[in-house]
Amino acid sequence: MDLILWRHAEAQEWVEGCNDMERPLTQRGEKQALRMAKWLDRQLPEGTRILVSPACRAEQTALALSRKYKVRPELAPEASVAQLLELVNWPVARHPVLVIGHQPVLGQVVAQLMRLHASECVIRKGAVWWLRYRERDEQPQTVVLAVQSPEVI
Repeated sequence: MDLILWRHAEAQEWVEGCNDMERPLTQRGEKQALRMAKWLDRQLPEGTRILVSPACRAEQTALALSRKYKVRPELAPEASVAQLLELVNWPVARHPVLVIGHQPVLGQVVAQLMRLHASECVIRKGAVWWLRYRERDEQPQTVVLAVQSPEVI
């Protein structure tokens, strides 16, 4: 199974009294999302499921990809690793899954699957981590296929 984790692009700063879920992307964030979307569009296999946080900034990031997606409340900013892994049916899903969401949960997912400490894995805004589950010699493995940042595309 392939699990692609895409952190939403740069969003406007949160201001006290404002709804965090309604924060839109900045102009820089829109450019980040477009650059990463172009790269992903060339890489994503047919049949990839795309699941998106209901936060405005995550949906705007998804729109840059111009593919069908589903908004899932389980991916809201307060999501847990367990919720995300259950939602994507890790590690047995038949098709690749692209999740567009938030820190810290995306970094915590990477850390858990790669057996790291949660604080060791921070995913930059707009970046993608592509992980694959496989079995070798009857041993389960999670391998990193790609880590891509919009700043280097």
